[in-house]
Amino acid sequence: MAAEVIWSSEALDDLDAIAQFIARDSPHHAQRVVEALFELGEVIAAHPRAGCVVPELGDVQVRERFLYSYRLIYEVRLERIEVLAVLHGRRLLESIGERFEG
Repeated sequence: MAAEVIWSSEALDDLDAIAQFIARDSPHHAQRVVEALFELGEVIAAHPRAGCVVPELGDVQVRERFLYSYRLIYEVRLERIEVLAVLHGRRLLESIGERFEG
C-alpha cells in the first residue's frame, strides 16, 4: 500500500517558481514538467526508499529523486511522505537549509 504524499507549502512554491520560469519559453513544457514532478511524487509514495539519501544531510529519512534537471527532496515518515523541496540540480541546498533544521 502506498504512503500518503504531502507536499509542503515551500515545495509547492518551488513548483510554481519552476513553472513560471519554464513558461517564459514554453507554457506547454512548463505544464508537462510540473505534471511529471507530481507523477514522481506518486512513484515515491509506492517506493519511498528507492530514492538516495541526500548527501549534504546524511539523514536516512531525507531522500531525493531526480527528474530532468530537478531534485525532488522528501522525508520518509512513519505514516506519510513529505515533499520538502523541488530544486534545480545546480542550486545549493544551503540556500534553503532552514527547511531541514530540527
